[in-house]
Amino acid sequence: MSDHLPDRDRSRVRAADADRTLVAQLLSDAFAHGQLTVSEYDERTAAAYRATTYGELDLLTSDLVLSEPPTTTPSGGSSNDRVIAIMSGAVRKGEWTAAARIDAIAFWGGIELDLRRASFTTEETTINCVAIMGGIEVTVPPGVSVEVRGMGIMGGFEHVSATHPGAPRVVITGFAFWGGVSVDIKAAEK
Repeated sequence: MSDHLPDRDRSRVRAADADRTLVAQLLSDAFAHGQLTVSEYDERTAAAYRATTYGELDLLTSDLVLSEPPTTTPSGGSSNDRVIAIMSGAVRKGEWTAAARIDAIAFWGGIELDLRRASFTTEETTINCVAIMGGIEVTVPPGVSVEVRGMGIMGGFEHVSATHPGAPRVVITGFAFWGGVSVDIKAAEK
C-alpha cells in the first residue's frame, strides 16, 4: 500500500485498486500458509475488493503474519502475476510472459490460462489455483515438464504429469472447492 499518505488519519484515506489487489494477494499467501480457513479467505477476499479505505483493508490483515511478495526478478521480468475472476471470466492466451508465480483465483467465475505460446522467464513457473464454485483451465504445450500438487474439496483437481529434463517446468498447486481445475497438455493451434 502507498507509503505516501496524507498526514491525516490513514484509516479514512481512500484506497486504490492496486491496494485492494495487494491485500487480496497477501490474503492468498496467508491462506496458502494455513493462517486462514477457506471461509475466512473467501470472506476477507470479497471484503478486500469492496473496501474503500485503508482502514477497511488494514482490518483484513491485522491478525496475520505477512510479508509483501517480491514484484520483480533479477532479470527484470515479473516474479508474480495474478489472474482473478469473481463472478466473471479471465483469459491469458496468445503471446504473453509467464511470471515465476501466477495466482489464479476463480470465485463463481472461470479462468483460462493457455501457456502454449507463452514465454517463460524462469526454469520453474508455479501456478497457484484457487477455484471456489468456479473453474480454472490450464493448458501447457508438449515438451514442458508438468507437476500437479493441488486437491479438490467437493470439487475436482485434475492430475497430469510430464517430465522433460532441461525443459521449463510448470508446477500447479492450490485447491478447488465446489469447483474444478483442469490441466491439459496439447500443441498450440496453428
